[in-house]
Amino acid sequence: LLASASWHSTSVPEQTFRLVTLIAAYSGMRLGEICTLRKEDLQSVDGIPCFLIRPHTETGWAPKTEAGIRMVPVHSKLLEVGILALKDTTDGPYLIPGLETSKQGVRGAALGRAFSLLKTRIGLPAEITFHSFRHTVSTQLRNANANIREVWIDRLLGHEATHKSQGTTTYLTGISTANLQQTIEAISYPETAFKKIPF
Repeated sequence: LLASASWHSTSVPEQTFRLVTLIAAYSGMRLGEICTLRKEDLQSVDGIPCFLIRPHTETGWAPKTEAGIRMVPVHSKLLEVGILALKDTTDGPYLIPGLETSKQGVRGAALGRAFSLLKTRIGLPAEITFHSFRHTVSTQLRNANANIREVWIDRLLGHEATHKSQGTTTYLTGISTANLQQTIEAISYPETAFKKIPF
């Protein structure tokens, strides 16, 4: 429904909205994490393109928790739409174009409001929020047929490890980029779901 709905907001360009929702759907990242990505936060790690979610000291922005500081491999669908080109084509320090920073210092606040208006207009229930993308990704990964471990999912989504033992904490830091990539690639949607990406 979201992907096929027409875009009416004047505060956020449609291309920006489509891009941010696509990243959310294929990464499980929070809205604030996506909107504050800088060009240098898209890097190759062990030969795999990754989003790096980390504090930005110059603006004071930081992930919600310590576990939120992480790397998220870029899903092949995002590579297909040309996300790596944003590093060269976007003006300014941020990866995602077309977003303003609110008076409260929140980049992407207008997109959050526009999303709420859109979902109400197309009849989605009140409990569906932008954060629902995270729940969808989490559910998909936990139901995937692939050989995916719970701690890989926790690491990808920036959740505190469910088992707080020392072993788990040490293990979390040693999860390979390849295992995280395998986990991210288990996210999938119907082929028609994201056709309207003017990108």
